[in-house]
Amino acid sequence: MNLEQLNFHHLHYFWRVAKTGNLTRAAEDLHVSQSALSAQIRQLEQRLGEALFSRAGRRLRLTDTGQLVLSYADTIFGLGREMLGRLQGRSDGVTRLRVGSVATMSRNYQENWIRPLLDDPLVVLTLESGLLEGLLERLAQHQLDVVLANEPVRANPDRPMHCRFLGCQTISLVGPASVWTANSLRVPLDLDGLDIALPGPRHALRAQFDALCAAANVTPRLRAEVDDMAMLRLIARDSGWLTVLPEVVVQDELRAGALVTVGQSSELRENFYAITTPHRHRVEVLERLLLNGRPDESDASGN
Repeated sequence: MNLEQLNFHHLHYFWRVAKTGNLTRAAEDLHVSQSALSAQIRQLEQRLGEALFSRAGRRLRLTDTGQLVLSYADTIFGLGREMLGRLQGRSDGVTRLRVGSVATMSRNYQENWIRPLLDDPLVVLTLESGLLEGLLERLAQHQLDVVLANEPVRANPDRPMHCRFLGCQTISLVGPASVWTANSLRVPLDLDGLDIALPGPRHALRAQFDALCAAANVTPRLRAEVDDMAMLRLIARDSGWLTVLPEVVVQDELRAGALVTVGQSSELRENFYAITTPHRHRVEVLERLLLNGRPDESDASGN
């Protein structure tokens, strides 16, 4: 068998069945009958001279050859999706860059990262936010070009990703100047029983803070947990509680003297990562951001 004899239509049918693991569901998705789908997969097996599936009761299992063919099919059809995505993102010389970011991430950091592109008339930006897992799924399907996150992606051989460290910012404990003196508390040792507002459980910073308090056997009195940094800024400004957040989120209030930095810990930092797929099409504007797009720590605002 040579390449000209390989039927990519049959290969696509095999790929869909292998990904769903279910002949009935794949047939429904492809709008063909089960018998027609089975027949075309058998034709592919005959052309290849190897069985791709074995049956275990009513379930289909990939053979060793099937696993090998699936790995190549993933690349073939993944690149096909990527090609269509890139073509849909180009018109009249314009490049569309599709950026996803986790909902808990500092918004001004995102703006600073893409700022070099804001004056480029040939770039159209699509910006999305959501949960990390959903964004990674869209990235794997080439519906996004890059995902910005405040935690590294876990290694997954079934869904390989490249994770590039971009930078970090210091986290502070702030409070109303009418109540607190600057740098008057040790974090976390002096926080036991104090009213405090924290980033929500989904925020990467929250696990750091909770672990820090647990290690010191300290239990602050939780008054609010907030995923959105802009809302946490309002809480810090108006509640009178102590609040854990990046200083730049409340930089205006700090400059005006309404809030003060009550304490800091070198163990509390928010990290930033750019996540891409290993076989992605190289987009020049994205390559420039990945190489040179690390905002200064002092500019990484969380509004």
